[in-house]
Amino acid sequence: MSSHAPGNTRTRSIAIAAMGVVYGDIGTSPLYTMKEVFNGPHAVSISPGNVLGILSLVFWALTITVSLKYVMFITRADNKGEGGIMALTALAQRTTHLSPTTMWVLSLLGVFGAALFYGDAVITPAMSVLSAVEGLEVATPALKPYVVPISVGILSALFIFQRMGTASVGALFGPVMMFWFFTLGALGVLNIIDNPSVLVAINPMYALHFFIENKIHGFLALGAVVLAITGGEALYADMGHFGRRPIALAWISYVFPLLYLNYLGQGALILADPGTVSNPFFRLVPEVLLYPMVALATCATVIASQAVISGAFSLTAQAMQLGYCPRIQVRFTSAKEKGQIYIPNINWLLLAAVLFLVLEFRSSSRLASAYGIAVTLTMMIDTILAFVVVRALWNWGWGKALAFLLIFITVDLAFFGANIVKVLDGGWFPLLLGVGVFAVLTTWKQGRALLYERLKQDSMPLDAFLPSLAHGGPLRVEGTSIFMTPSGDGVPRALLHNLYHNKVLHERVVLMVVHFEDVPHVPEIDRCEVEALDAGFWRVTVRYGFKDSPDIPEIMDLCAPKGLEFEMMQTSFFLGRETIVPSRAIVGMAYWREVLFMWMFRNADSATAFFKIPTNRVVELGTQIEL
Repeated sequence: MSSHAPGNTRTRSIAIAAMGVVYGDIGTSPLYTMKEVFNGPHAVSISPGNVLGILSLVFWALTITVSLKYVMFITRADNKGEGGIMALTALAQRTTHLSPTTMWVLSLLGVFGAALFYGDAVITPAMSVLSAVEGLEVATPALKPYVVPISVGILSALFIFQRMGTASVGALFGPVMMFWFFTLGALGVLNIIDNPSVLVAINPMYALHFFIENKIHGFLALGAVVLAITGGEALYADMGHFGRRPIALAWISYVFPLLYLNYLGQGALILADPGTVSNPFFRLVPEVLLYPMVALATCATVIASQAVISGAFSLTAQAMQLGYCPRIQVRFTSAKEKGQIYIPNINWLLLAAVLFLVLEFRSSSRLASAYGIAVTLTMMIDTILAFVVVRALWNWGWGKALAFLLIFITVDLAFFGANIVKVLDGGWFPLLLGVGVFAVLTTWKQGRALLYERLKQDSMPLDAFLPSLAHGGPLRVEGTSIFMTPSGDGVPRALLHNLYHNKVLHERVVLMVVHFEDVPHVPEIDRCEVEALDAGFWRVTVRYGFKDSPDIPEIMDLCAPKGLEFEMMQTSFFLGRETIVPSRAIVGMAYWREVLFMWMFRNADSATAFFKIPTNRVVELGTQIEL
């Protein structure tokens, strides 16, 4: 027993840390879920049968979608320990017997799911912070006019603080959220004692009776019930930070029971006093503790918001590595944690979108109409991709795999169908944002592929170029030149331009090819390959995972044991700087996509900064390309 104690202690400590990141979003759902069920655009009338039916639906939504689908199944589908929709897409695409069309569809599904995450990253901070600050209305109705300004102030401070990094306060997130969940459970129990009959709600028959009694209105109520599981997909996305076991332990042994106790407490309160339905969460709280509870709820919602903001930064960095996003500035905010990053452009765009939502909708109830549709779509995409993984990679039989698909896709479709009616009430916003991000990601990927093809057409084969140097080639000068190139088989355009203009070659020429793999990390031992070619040429092939940080000076050090040593002051980097001219005559992209790609290409961060190349060692050679 004692031999396992250190491992168990470590798992428990990681589980506590995970609560601050993984369960922040789903942990703040009690602030608004029950309120929206009984007050929203498809409000359910208050009766014992309806309250028990909703409590039953919440329990089974959490059980089926979070406990079974994500904790039990999807978290097993990890890409070298990493989770998230990008990792799941990479796994699904590793199946060898699928047709190219199916692979293309799976890729698009994954990218669209990733794009929808940005909608979640905007709505979660706006919705959760607003709902926490609205507790002030319960304490003192006179404070109602100050809810929006206070929310705007808190959210602005949160985004401004991002550049400082979360390493300094991150250690507090877990304990604060642990206390938050304990408080949720305690408040629930206090009210369940007065009306213990709500405990029968875990019986699924109450959910069934609710649908029979309310028919189509009962189905539409799922649009509010889904708010209880928003954030459930985050436990898979954050798996790489904490590991599957601590995340599952935190959910099953602590988060889920305490979360549901709070929902039961709210149900008991509504049955005892229907007038509390205006804000059942804060009505649970004894009057003397209302202001401290508003402060604690605000802390919890800020932590939940921090998790999705960090997730947006991480997803953007992964999209860059996988070729779906142009290079933009990434700052590392922690010397120890490579995952602690800050992306200024994304930060300010998110802040602008969040403030627009708060000022446009002005209450969590109105904002709830926009919430849910992006999450349910993402969950549906997760189910489809997971079906491909369990069938093709885990070798499940068709019967077992189809049962998996039918159970979870039925639940996903029910939630999505109930949320469709929200589109005109605000659901258009996350969808529009998701479609916009999807257009940007796919345009960049397609544009880069076309650009690569154009460059390949214009380049000279390396095996034809090298022999020509033996017959009275150009003057060779001292030192080393490094040419960054997408392909090691052709002569880089920058090299040909240098020859054309300067009529010289360095005595040692290195062609450096960088590949980004669909794995999170590439071990240092496999990071680079060095190959000696003829005529003083070398080919260095560099491999990074989608969560690795490119660092060319570090690669140069790794080359030394493999027979290629560099002296930085004797080395020059030659980079091509292409200027793209859109052309209606060339088939390959829609004209609007060409213009969008050209704008992104022009505003992308330089390769020098992205690869951490010393700026005083770089020579850029310009060229114009018609796309």
